Amino acid sequence: MTEQLTADDWISQGIKALTRGGFTALKADPLARAMGVSRGSFYWHFADLGAFHAAVLRRWREIAAEEIIARVEADSDEPLRALLRRTFGARLDLERAVRNWAAFDAAAQAAVRAIDRRRLDYIQALLAKRGLDAATAQARAQILYWTFLGFALSAAPVPSARLQGLLDEILKMVSG
Repeated sequence: MTEQLTADDWISQGIKALTRGGFTALKADPLARAMGVSRGSFYWHFADLGAFHAAVLRRWREIAAEEIIARVEADSDEPLRALLRRTFGARLDLERAVRNWAAFDAAAQAAVRAIDRRRLDYIQALLAKRGLDAATAQARAQILYWTFLGFALSAAPVPSARLQGLLDEILKMVSG
């Protein structure tokens, strides 16, 4: 590469490597090789591998929670329906990779717990806006989130038309 890399370039490459190869791919040497630079560039932007890992986990949170929530809020569709469509319709390789990482790393585990809490709170708020009392919204948010996690971790492909039917049923179950 002829242009100067930024920390964001490294983080983006880390997200790609994590998605394709798992957390063991998050090392300076292989990332530098993939980007066609020396690992000195890596250490220019990150004090150590732990700092890089923390940055990758922050980016995951942006991608997997904050960006989705922002898009749902901007969508003209009903928010809960839009959330279901966006989350169940997304490629979930990164989700699986981070959750696998969390089984071996305390920082990744903390990041997963934080994003789980953020997502659950958001789902609960959407259900409360639909008129459910707090206890019911909390219980249904948990059930819906467990459903999402089961779907995400199964990695089973579902044809688009079938998925839409399933999402309609999920929406009825948590809203009714």
